[in-house]
Amino acid sequence: MSETTDVFSDLALRKTPAVARLTLLAVVGILVAIAPLAGVLPGGWGGGFIVAGISLLAAGALVAARGGIMDWATRKSAGVMAAFAEQDLFPCITANADGVILTANTAARERFHATPGTRIDKCLTAIFANPAAILLRLQAMAEIHGKAREEVVSVGSTVPISVFGVNNDLFCWRFHLEAPGQWEDVSVPVVTLGRNGAVIRSNRMAKHLLGQTPETAKQLFSSEPPEDGKIVSIDTKDGSVSVVTKELSKSGSVVDLALVPVDTSNTPRTEAPFADLPVAIMCLSPNGEILDANRLAVKLVGEIVPGQTNVVQIMQGLGYPILDWLARAAAEDSPPSSEFLRLPRQDKEMFVQVTLSRVVNNGEVCLIAVLNDATELKTLEAQFVQGQKMQAVGQLAGGVAHDFNNLLTAISGHCDLLLLRHDQNDPNYGDLVQINQNANRAAALVSQLLAFSRKQTLQPEVLDLRDTISDLIHLLNRLVGEKIRLILSHDPVLKPVRADKRQLEQVFMNLVVNARDAMSEGGEVRIETEVVSLTEPLRRDRATVQPGEYVTVKVIDSGTGIPADKLQKVFEPFYTTKRTGEGTGLGLSTVYGIVKQTGGFIFVDSVLGRGTEFTVYLPVSAASERVEEPAVQAPQTQAARQGEGVVLLVEDEAPVRAFATRALRLKGYTVLEADSAEEALHLLEDGALNVDLFVTDVVMPGMDGPTWVRQAMKDRPDVRVIFMSGYTEGAFGDSGPELAHSAFLPKPFSLNELTEAVFQQLN
Repeated sequence: MSETTDVFSDLALRKTPAVARLTLLAVVGILVAIAPLAGVLPGGWGGGFIVAGISLLAAGALVAARGGIMDWATRKSAGVMAAFAEQDLFPCITANADGVILTANTAARERFHATPGTRIDKCLTAIFANPAAILLRLQAMAEIHGKAREEVVSVGSTVPISVFGVNNDLFCWRFHLEAPGQWEDVSVPVVTLGRNGAVIRSNRMAKHLLGQTPETAKQLFSSEPPEDGKIVSIDTKDGSVSVVTKELSKSGSVVDLALVPVDTSNTPRTEAPFADLPVAIMCLSPNGEILDANRLAVKLVGEIVPGQTNVVQIMQGLGYPILDWLARAAAEDSPPSSEFLRLPRQDKEMFVQVTLSRVVNNGEVCLIAVLNDATELKTLEAQFVQGQKMQAVGQLAGGVAHDFNNLLTAISGHCDLLLLRHDQNDPNYGDLVQINQNANRAAALVSQLLAFSRKQTLQPEVLDLRDTISDLIHLLNRLVGEKIRLILSHDPVLKPVRADKRQLEQVFMNLVVNARDAMSEGGEVRIETEVVSLTEPLRRDRATVQPGEYVTVKVIDSGTGIPADKLQKVFEPFYTTKRTGEGTGLGLSTVYGIVKQTGGFIFVDSVLGRGTEFTVYLPVSAASERVEEPAVQAPQTQAARQGEGVVLLVEDEAPVRAFATRALRLKGYTVLEADSAEEALHLLEDGALNVDLFVTDVVMPGMDGPTWVRQAMKDRPDVRVIFMSGYTEGAFGDSGPELAHSAFLPKPFSLNELTEAVFQQLN
């Protein structure tokens, strides 16, 4: 080692002849200049020697100035390279020809303890067996070719080293070490020891504990590195601290050592406090047998009997057998691998992240499993997936509802046509009425789907919830039956809210019916209203209620309650705990859709055996007085009024088009049919054709309803329009139809509703 270092120094000395020549020139100049003054030369030679001496001194000064400029340029180059190297993730060092470090970036300072003024080969003794020979070889190649690169075999790995020369006296070294850190995110201090006890690196927790990474194990421990599992004292930034050491992995002479602080006030120094480690750790055999587990691991996964319990008995959830995963981790000398596993506990659903590390203890391979509670992470992941699924189901529900509305329009419409030809004495009249009633029930179910997907049409008005609930109380009493008592409790200063009264009544009915079903033996259902003022955001169940005034409606029952694992699923569509035929699973999802579309929030709390409480938050309306909406004329039950005029009917669904055509013609209208927007525009090309009313579907293949109507009204601006759609909200897109003299007729509609809408538009 010393001989190689001397060779490295000799190479540096051979590279500095300019300094020696400068020194010799200055000395000779001074001697020549003072020789005449000393009287050692004949008098005639004095003037000449003085001139020669001054010339030599001038030449020396010029050489010195040039050397100073070169030194300044070298320092400037080193500074520029240091600025760039600081951004590099790999260790970078700038050194002179002597191997003395001029600059080192943060990575080099942390990994090699490289500081300016020290020799580069001294900093690499923990990584390479003979660093001086490696550096000498690479520097000689860089002098010849300008740069050099070599992959040097180190302890357990290969380290690429590159160097390039900035000038004859300056070299930049770069060491492509692997990123530190299989233990970087572990919540236990870990240091990595190399050859001769050198500290190669330390993780984040170790740096926090120690203050700075020591250079050698002797600076860390008062004696030689301790035995595995023993308590020792180490020097930290806060003084001496007792830790228990645990060997996590070993590769050749490189050892990853965990330093776990412990309280030794009541612990004998001969006792290994493995059970008190502040992180859940288990020791496993390659076949899954749990050899040992500390207190936190037992608390996390449940009862464990070391030597008898197998990991497959307490964990599950991989897509492949756990034992195969353990076998691979035990057979391969690879970085720690992590998996998310499920704990089949009875009290609650839990997930753990298990990180396996392969270690060799007394010649036997075993696995160190570090466990972290991942329940919250997996819950968030499940909630995200569920949110995506509910969004997809909502979009599907809207599309299904659109198609069903077209079918129901055709069914109920043709049924109306048959009812016109049969009186009540006809034997088929009852069957037709049953078809009509069941079509209406199907329409109500479709309305629930639209409510879940938030696509139903709302007619908001300013409401006093006391009046709304009072109008509904008689129906609610009939719903709950005689064994259940309904109790109302209102805030005396309840403020108004803006919502659709019909939809809000559906919310309260669904919540009360669910409360009734939870109390098969009878009980009490309370409906409480209250004004709540939030000064800070209320965050719960992935929702954030912004500050402001809200009216809360609570529906509280004393029933059986909802299990914790089912509590988060109650608002999912088609999820129900009722038996087949007792429910569709759309009730609470409909409630959720209506409340969210109204701008409110709904939360649920439940305790098994004690009951459930649903809380609805509705924002207080800014309107000071209730706005009375104009009364909507109820559809006539008798035959609609006769009319006259020319109607252009555009509908891509043939059954709906056939029913609407027959219904309008029965009432005296002249009907022109088209199955697409393009065909309708083709018919309107005839300028002699007179049309009084467009009745068109909104969503059609090709051109949609609003688009073709806008184009047609350029030449026929006075024609009135009725838009039909199985969708409601959002049927026209974001902009709406924005057409004068237009009306909207939602599907499904009856014969009377269609003919009455046409009559109103034409008259």
